[in-house]
Amino acid sequence: MRRLCALLFILSCAHVGASQDRIVRIGVLGIFHSQHLTIASSKDEDLVLSAGAQQLFLHSRSSCATAELTAANNLVVTRCGRAEFRAATLRAASRNQQATRFVLGIPGKINRRYDGILEVHAKNGEIVPIVAMDLEVAVASIVQAEAMPGTPLEALKAQATISRSYLVAGRGRHVDFDFCDLTHCQFLREPPDATSLAAQAAAATRGLVLAYNGQPIAAMFTRSCGGDTRTPAEIGLPSAGYPYYGVRCEICHQNPIRWSRQLTRADAALLLGRGEQGRLAIDRRLGWNAVPSNNFTAREHGREVILQGAGQGHGVGLCQRGARGMAELGSDFKTILDHYFPNTTLKSLSSN
Repeated sequence: MRRLCALLFILSCAHVGASQDRIVRIGVLGIFHSQHLTIASSKDEDLVLSAGAQQLFLHSRSSCATAELTAANNLVVTRCGRAEFRAATLRAASRNQQATRFVLGIPGKINRRYDGILEVHAKNGEIVPIVAMDLEVAVASIVQAEAMPGTPLEALKAQATISRSYLVAGRGRHVDFDFCDLTHCQFLREPPDATSLAAQAAAATRGLVLAYNGQPIAAMFTRSCGGDTRTPAEIGLPSAGYPYYGVRCEICHQNPIRWSRQLTRADAALLLGRGEQGRLAIDRRLGWNAVPSNNFTAREHGREVILQGAGQGHGVGLCQRGARGMAELGSDFKTILDHYFPNTTLKSLSSN
């Protein structure tokens, strides 16, 4: 009997561990650096706000349908109707404390729907919302946000596998949460409709990740490589467990996206020789399309520097434009992944 109880205990712990592996903590709406946030229950679903022993129930058809959250130093002040409480952390979930649908808003700027469990705290006078969501919900949401319009299903399946691999192997990108919802990590927006191609791609590849030497890799992707993908070392980035390879992308090689930019010598000095960090520094200073890619030549022209380049993005890993072209020509997602990630294998998370 003792052995049976011990076995059941071990199995239950293993199940909990596996479940935790399928949860991703993503910081959302941080780009607004807001002191205020609204939270509302989704249609016909209850939402329970909890802070210690204090609870508040939200319902779309009740007098308390939307709660207002304000950062007061390092406390979160929650108000709805006459109810008000303060706490270091606020949690929002369903009545049984599981994931549910809800809507977050930055007053006067944006409202966005999520599916998961919400945790909110305040830091330096700013509200910090974090959504703990199922891995597959996150994958579908990222594919919907990152993919180009009109991308075929097989290319979306490749994107889903890449995005899932990144989420599994790249945790800890931020101090308070694993990932943000910006290009610093991966774009994340509202979960797509179940009938969308993005949701179909996530479902068709459920649990699949790219692996190198048996371990999932934090796989990277770029909008358009310009003809040849680059290695992280070429642009001053660490390889993070996978060496990457420069791969010829016939789609972009035959018809590259070309661009031209003019920079002052001072701005060019911030860019040249610094790889991706230099490009990001210039984009933060001049706008996110100031230097579209790392694939360029530079020449001086009077007091300015002329850049002539091709492609969009850092150029490492999966080329989204190339993957789309390969899918349109009949390649399946496994062929696409083999092309851009040589010496990798597909691994199922369930095999763990």
